Amino acid sequence: MCGIVGYIGHRDAYPVIIKGLERLEYRGYDSAGIALYDGNTVNLCKTKGKVEDLKKKSKLEISLNGNLGIGHTRWATHGVPNDINSHPHYSNSGDLVIIHNGIIENYESIKKELIKRGYTFESDTDTEVLVNLIEEVKSKENVMLGQAVQIALNEVVGAYAIAVFDKNKPDEIVVAKLGSPLAIGIGENEFFIASDASPFIEFTNNAVYLEDEEMAIVRLGKEIKLRKIKNDAVAYPNILELQMNIEEIEKGGFDHFMLKEIYEQPRAILDTYRGRLLAEQGIVKMAGIDQHLDKFLNANRIIIVACGTSWHAGLVAEYIFENLTRIPVEVEYASEFRYRNPVINKDDVVIAISQSGETADTLAAIKLAKENGAFVFGVCNVVGSSIARETHAGAYTHAGPEIGVASTKAFTTQITVLTLLALNLAKEKELFTDVQFREYLTELETIPAKVEKALESNSLIEIISDVYKDSTNCLYLGRGYNFPVALEGALKLKEISYIHAEGYPAAEMKHGPIALIDEQMPVFVIATNKGHYEKVVSNIQEIKSRKGKIIAIVTEGDEQVKELADHCIEIPETFESLTPLLTTIPLQLLSYHIAVMRNCNVDQPRNLAKSVTVE
Repeated sequence: MCGIVGYIGHRDAYPVIIKGLERLEYRGYDSAGIALYDGNTVNLCKTKGKVEDLKKKSKLEISLNGNLGIGHTRWATHGVPNDINSHPHYSNSGDLVIIHNGIIENYESIKKELIKRGYTFESDTDTEVLVNLIEEVKSKENVMLGQAVQIALNEVVGAYAIAVFDKNKPDEIVVAKLGSPLAIGIGENEFFIASDASPFIEFTNNAVYLEDEEMAIVRLGKEIKLRKIKNDAVAYPNILELQMNIEEIEKGGFDHFMLKEIYEQPRAILDTYRGRLLAEQGIVKMAGIDQHLDKFLNANRIIIVACGTSWHAGLVAEYIFENLTRIPVEVEYASEFRYRNPVINKDDVVIAISQSGETADTLAAIKLAKENGAFVFGVCNVVGSSIARETHAGAYTHAGPEIGVASTKAFTTQITVLTLLALNLAKEKELFTDVQFREYLTELETIPAKVEKALESNSLIEIISDVYKDSTNCLYLGRGYNFPVALEGALKLKEISYIHAEGYPAAEMKHGPIALIDEQMPVFVIATNKGHYEKVVSNIQEIKSRKGKIIAIVTEGDEQVKELADHCIEIPETFESLTPLLTTIPLQLLSYHIAVMRNCNVDQPRNLAKSVTVE
């Protein structure tokens, strides 16, 4: 959940680390810290607050010299956000300095033992316990730092990505990973360490992603040495060439990353189906499916596991798969699936969805499914991520980096990939005629342009947002394919504006939520002209008769709902199963503008982080 950055090389470490922390602030932003080593002195500065606060404080309080350094931006787990609990942490001797992303679950028992041996602790963190455990091992066993880290990590239970250095060894940093992401950028006699590649992309496009239970000694003038933590076996680095570019992780003239990413969706959807969707040839080409087609065609059922926005994309996919392929689908919260002793068979296909590819609960669900013999297919956005490595096969979305904590383009690109997958299977099962299949592919090709058209309502949406920005509660209603979109719309509003909102199937309104409706209650209704239009109109009439305020998402040219609703936002017409790719756009913009008008931090909403890599 936290962001870690490290550097060792010929450059000044400070600007590399500070810029890297700014790029990783989506992972946590309640406190931040930095440690720089100039060969003689470790200069450490940390503070409650954001990286900007750290920049101001560090320039006043410490020397910024040094070619070795580590930095951290925190999402608090152990200990409240304050200066003392912020990372980095020293060992008792002051020789070792560490940063850590993750949770050490048995830290209390280790801490008690260390206290018996004379160690003292300033913070409430599990991380300070870990660095002192490493120091104790190093001293007791009389070993080098790398060996001490390895021995210590065999004694801990939990998740971690760590970077630690010894001021007596100014030419190396030791890193290790279990359950939390860690990348090493390889430059010309310099190395970069980070939770993802964004902090070092302008310096190198060569990176190694550590596997779980791997550690590395990063030493100047030497190649990276990788070892397995458990058995000391030598591991060989797989150096990947990164495709990311610096423009993708900058705001590009937008006020917020979230708004930029909303507007990137036409390109992101196009990039996601580019090379896969060949409408003129009547082909959907997906290597991850083509190589394992029999697993899907012979599947007893498909189980989709995901969290948050990805879970909502999975719900949309349930409708799409069952309608197009006639394969039964179940959609599970990964956080519940992993703990409830689920029934999983070898004929099941499990689809795991995650933007980051690092979601802890989804990774655990994948391991459980594999242990029970299921075939596991991953859908994620980040090349080289843990989910991409843990699954049997998969498909990347090509959304590009998503920095805003509230997912937007991740949702639409996940639906795009899952639609392509369903279409591929439907064609193989001969559930489409050639004409029908080509019509579907041709319509899917038009979606980026139709998203562009939906974005043209931004000015109207801003006006509507001003009317409802002071609401305390909201309802979101949809039916069929758009019920999950109602859930996603409510989640977006909650995440970034802190307004309580709930999504429901429109017909369920009469089973309780209708009691809440009065003249103060805004109700956002997805009322496209496909599917159960007349039923939704009836629901709108029920709301209207109780003086509820209706904001409707309608198909272009709609007249019936316009007569009933207080506000209407139009989207272009498309196939019913593709409407979620369009109906979600106005709801994203509504959430964005309402949050901005409420002076909320849109990109960094309170208590949240982008990638949930801890339980």
